[in-house]
Amino acid sequence: MSNVDDTAKPVASGTVEKTDSHFHAYGKNRLGLYLTLPAQILVLFIALFPLLMQLYISLTDWTPLTGVRWPQAYQLWSGLANYADLLDDDRFYGALWRTFFIIIVAVPIEFFLGLAMALLFMDEFPAKRLFYSALLVPMMIVPAVAGYMFFLLFQSGGPINQLLSLALGTKVAISWLSDPDLALAAVIISDIWQWTPLMFLILLAGLLGVPSEQLKAATLLGASPWQRFLTILLPKIKAIMVIALAIRTIELFKIFDTLYIMTAGGPGVATETISVFIFKITTQELVWGYVAALALLILFTLSVIAGLAMYFLQRKKREVAA
Repeated sequence: MSNVDDTAKPVASGTVEKTDSHFHAYGKNRLGLYLTLPAQILVLFIALFPLLMQLYISLTDWTPLTGVRWPQAYQLWSGLANYADLLDDDRFYGALWRTFFIIIVAVPIEFFLGLAMALLFMDEFPAKRLFYSALLVPMMIVPAVAGYMFFLLFQSGGPINQLLSLALGTKVAISWLSDPDLALAAVIISDIWQWTPLMFLILLAGLLGVPSEQLKAATLLGASPWQRFLTILLPKIKAIMVIALAIRTIELFKIFDTLYIMTAGGPGVATETISVFIFKITTQELVWGYVAALALLILFTLSVIAGLAMYFLQRKKREVAA
């Protein structure tokens, strides 16, 4: 009997200690919850209230000109009429297509240029820090200032046409920003110039996180730079690549400052993207119920893009853990 009692005592003691530890951790978690609860409620209110208000307005025909305060917008209830009008709006589809076109062209170019520069900057070379600082300058410029710079560059008598004149040996006077076929190209060029450094910075951070021992071992085994990139670097930075592409896609979906200063969405609607379209119908036509429906649709689209990126990252994390 004494042997049984002696062996039971450590087990009981360990159980009590584990239970005390569990309750101690539970108490700490509750304390942390209580301390952060006011901030969490505030953040939830800041995020949730505008969203609910926007959903409410999108179901009405309310505008500031109706003479009714927005809480009484139910008097102008229209149900899903704004969403139905949105699906029949050719101008909306045009703005959506131009937005996607900019994304489809600009994001891959920025990605490959950024990746090429990131691979180059993995090695040491003279004046590396100087070139590194110079590459980051464009993304430090305020987008509105960058837009004004490119507005001047692409004038018919501006530096771009002067350089083309010197290169071709004949006078070039292309009206970049007043030509419907060229204005969008000018906007894309400006975006590539300003935001390729951001892509470069993100991808370089991912590449520098790859263990150097693996690269050295592959080099000793006779792997070429291309083989090292395909078998070591590329698999290691897939998650970083997804993050970089998602960030630039979402940001380009919201492009406004540079584009509006360069072309104001013109000539006509040749460069009118979703952001410019929303700005115009909000400030000029004042159809706020319609704008609210459109903004919710854009929010849903961007949420899907972000959700797909997060799903890929979580799947990649599970694969690594396995």
